[in-house]
Amino acid sequence: MSTSHVPISSPTVPTRRRLLRWRAIGRILEGDKRPIFGAAILAAFVLLAVCAPLLTPYSPSQTSFVPLSAPSARHWLGTTASGQDIMAQFLYGGRVSLGVGFAAGFIATLLAVVLGMFPAYLGGRTDTFMATFTNIMLVIPGLPLLIVITAYVHQTGPLVIALVIGLTGWAWGARILRSQTLTLSQRDFVIAARLAGENRWRILVAEILPNMLSLVVANLVFATIGAILAEASLEFLGLGNPDIVTWGTMLYWADAGEALLNGAWWWIVPPGLAIALVGLSLALINFGIDQLSNPRLRVNPSHRKTRNQKGAKL
Repeated sequence: MSTSHVPISSPTVPTRRRLLRWRAIGRILEGDKRPIFGAAILAAFVLLAVCAPLLTPYSPSQTSFVPLSAPSARHWLGTTASGQDIMAQFLYGGRVSLGVGFAAGFIATLLAVVLGMFPAYLGGRTDTFMATFTNIMLVIPGLPLLIVITAYVHQTGPLVIALVIGLTGWAWGARILRSQTLTLSQRDFVIAARLAGENRWRILVAEILPNMLSLVVANLVFATIGAILAEASLEFLGLGNPDIVTWGTMLYWADAGEALLNGAWWWIVPPGLAIALVGLSLALINFGIDQLSNPRLRVNPSHRKTRNQKGAKL
C-alpha cells in the first residue's frame, strides 16, 4: 500500500531572499560595529530634533535673554548676540536641516533611479540622450549651480532649497545606476525572464531593481550627506531665508555677529559639530551598505578574533 507524502510547506523564494538578506545584515553587524555606531549617532540627532519642545522651554526666536552669555545651567549652550537661546535654536534648527537633507536626498535618489535605470534598460536613443544629459550635468559645478538658481528664486525657504538640491544632485547616482543596470541586463536570470515573455517593466522592477537595492540605498546616503552640506552652505552664504532657524542660518548669524572676534565659541561649535557628526554617521552607515552590496568587503568575525588572539600572544 503506497502512502502519499505531503510536502512540508517551505518558504517562498521572496521569503528565502528576505531571510538570507537579514542573515547577511546580521553577519555584517557582527563583524563590523561602525554601522551600528553611525546609526546610533543619527538616531540621537533625530530624537533630539523630534523632542525639541520637551528638551527646552524657550522659543528659538525669543530675544529676551542677556546677549552673548556663556553656557550655564539656565542656557546650556549660551546665547547669541541678539539674546536668543542657542540650545533652542540647535534643537529646532535640527528639524529643518535634517528634513531638508533627507527630502533632497530622496528626490535626488528617485531621479537617479528613474533617469539612470529606465533609459539604460530601454536602450536606443533614449539611453543615448539621457547619458549625454547626465554627462552635461556632471560637468557643471554643483555649488555654483545652486547659488545661481537660488539667487533667481524668490522666497527660498526650506522646501524650495530641498527641491533645488534634489533636482540638481541626481547625476552621479544616475551614472552609477546606469552602468550597473547595463551589467545586470545581460545576466542569465534577466535573459531567462525576457525569453519567458515577461513584460520589460516587470523585469526592471522585479528582477533588476531588487539586486540593486543596496546600491540605491548607498546613493540615498551620499545624496543626503551632500544635501545637508549644500543646505548649510547656501544658508551660510545668505541665500536662504535668514528668519528660519536651521544649522546653516545659525552659522550665518554667528559670522554676521562676529562670534569668533567676540570669543563666543559656543555660538559656532554646536551647529558646525552637528553637521560634521551627521555626515560622519551617514558615512559609517554606508560602510555596512557597501558590505551588503559587495561580499568581498565583509569582515569575518572569526578572522578578527584570530587576529586579536595573535596580537595578544605577541
